[in-house]
Amino acid sequence: MTATPVSAADAPLRVFILDDHEVVRRGVRDLLEAEEDIVVVGEAGDARQTLARVPAVRPQVAVLDVRLGGTDGPGSDHEGIEVCRELRARVPDLACLMLTSFDDDEALFDAIMAGAAGYVLKQIDGPALVHAVRTVAAGQSMLDPRTAKRVMERLRAPGRSRSAGAEAGTGTGTGTGTEAGSESSNLDRLSPREREVLDLIGLGLTNRQIADRLFLSEKTVKNRVSAILSKLGVGRRVQAAMVVERLRAPRP
Repeated sequence: MTATPVSAADAPLRVFILDDHEVVRRGVRDLLEAEEDIVVVGEAGDARQTLARVPAVRPQVAVLDVRLGGTDGPGSDHEGIEVCRELRARVPDLACLMLTSFDDDEALFDAIMAGAAGYVLKQIDGPALVHAVRTVAAGQSMLDPRTAKRVMERLRAPGRSRSAGAEAGTGTGTGTGTEAGSESSNLDRLSPREREVLDLIGLGLTNRQIADRLFLSEKTVKNRVSAILSKLGVGRRVQAAMVVERLRAPRP
């Protein structure tokens, strides 16, 4: 997927960095500030500092380390994801890009449910990280179709669907069917064309790929995606796809 870079003549892209490793934090900062159109407006080494500073400096993108507190091994706490969840609640237009050392399906799933716009490994090269920052700043997701498929597989896992739905605020809750009925009602609000777009979102297609498939302009698709998210009451396209996946899943 591609994103349109911010022109150097325009206001610079504002970024905040959270990482408890100073060397990593400085490296990311130096990398981003080497770009003419990007400025790092703040950085922090822990969750408390981040939650205090981000609302004040109003970045467009927050690059967040998934694991904090010196525990960067598999199975350790995902405090950075909780920071993402809280920041998204306080600053809804903020795009959070999660940065981690481990390809962890659990962390990936939790990050998406927390509202993260992207998820990348620290092994990523410099130009790719800059591209990721610009991509999420442009309102696009840094999840390729394979990654989206992994999220869907986690959602289908036994015992996971109800708890995941509750985390996203769109779930099946206690299983009474009330929440599922609400989701179905929201889907009924979509036009036939919006349902087509939503089905393609569920396949992991980007806006450009959807535009090509449906013979629409990319701008039209972007507008339709925004309308779909609003009608479904979710903040991210992956969450919208999850709504459809839950309704399609056979009920026990």
